[in-house]
Amino acid sequence: MERVFKRKIYAQLQAWKESRKGSTALLIEGARRVGKSTIVKQFAQNEYRSHILIDFNNTTNEVKRLFEDLTDMNLFFLLLQQQLKVKLYEHESVIIFDEVQKYPIARQAIKYLVADGRYDFIETGSLISIKKNTKDITIPSEETRISMYPMDYDEFRWALGDEVTTELLPQFYAQGKALGTAHRQALRDVRLYMLIGGMPQAVNAYLDTNNLSDVDQVKRDIIQLYLDDFRKIDPTGRIERMYMSIPAQLSNNVSRYMPYRAIGEVKEDKMLELLNDLEDSKTALMCYRCNDPNVGMSLTQDRTRYKMYIADTGLFVTLAFWDKDVTENIIYSKMLNDKLQANLGYIYENLVAQMLAATGHKLFYYTFPTEDGKRLYEVDFLLSHGSKLWPIEVKSSGYNSHHSLDEFCKKYSSRVEKRFLITTKDYSHDKDTILLPMYMTPLLR
Repeated sequence: MERVFKRKIYAQLQAWKESRKGSTALLIEGARRVGKSTIVKQFAQNEYRSHILIDFNNTTNEVKRLFEDLTDMNLFFLLLQQQLKVKLYEHESVIIFDEVQKYPIARQAIKYLVADGRYDFIETGSLISIKKNTKDITIPSEETRISMYPMDYDEFRWALGDEVTTELLPQFYAQGKALGTAHRQALRDVRLYMLIGGMPQAVNAYLDTNNLSDVDQVKRDIIQLYLDDFRKIDPTGRIERMYMSIPAQLSNNVSRYMPYRAIGEVKEDKMLELLNDLEDSKTALMCYRCNDPNVGMSLTQDRTRYKMYIADTGLFVTLAFWDKDVTENIIYSKMLNDKLQANLGYIYENLVAQMLAATGHKLFYYTFPTEDGKRLYEVDFLLSHGSKLWPIEVKSSGYNSHHSLDEFCKKYSSRVEKRFLITTKDYSHDKDTILLPMYMTPLLR
């Protein structure tokens, strides 16, 4: 059964409609299968008297030809209504260009359609394809852009019928209280999110079957779709190999992603192009090393030193076991119950990266040498909060040491406001360090 899930981005669509009042089109960018088309259809049905949806993956040539001549707007809208059998009402209807990157001429037309002022316009598309397909058109300035990501942890809990967790966890965090006897279940809940992820199709499959192996097959289909897209952009397969190698590189606990391990030697300008394409696809999250850990980290980010994460934690887990045709329920069950005899720290790190990105944080990390120079201290994530920093280390179960965090806070004591060790343990303090359970990560805002 197909479900329409409650998504936070809906409020952003409402804010655009109320504030812009048709003066701009809304462009929703995001990776494929994150739910862009679904939320836009729901919004159009709820907030407008009528709507027309043009899916440029699956529309007629007759509809496409309408955009070739916009000299007579009255005729354009008349023919559009006639061909799609939908009546439009001035200032009460919206026209949706779904997968607009497939027909760049329609996106170029936005400038004139918005200026006409009769209807609202919403576009959806994949940023990487949008960039590749707009070289020969004029990019409209009359666009408001927002990004859409996989379902975050709150949205995942809502989908499972749990409205309580998202209301109560902020209260525990604000008061600095542990969950106590409720911690075990809360940790199991966040592990379930880690395994399923936030792709609506995967969540839907779980609700239909309650079978994580079936969910795994859905995730594999999504990954295969991404790989097919990567090959269209880069037939050499290098973007594909870079994406596929992310879990392995994280599991090796190296201080940065090594692209040459995945694709061999490549000229620097070509490497930057491949990285930009992968980042623009929104299937991966980039975490750059900042050279000066201070407010304004974007100003000192090192574009040559970075870590990469998979944008969806569920897809990350499936990629980590890609050597199998399907990941069996027994493996999922052991991970869910923390019984798998393997170091899952890198999976938790990817989970935290997704949670931080979902709350609007750009991802940065920091490394610096030990006193003897033989190894590096590493702070997994750095968040700016006002004029101060919040350094973060991520540890899986059984670990509560935080040497890198301690040394960083000693070195930059005047810049640090709070310090966090994100762990699988309940909320507590270790002197100045806050031990934060995984499920409270989205509260770091």
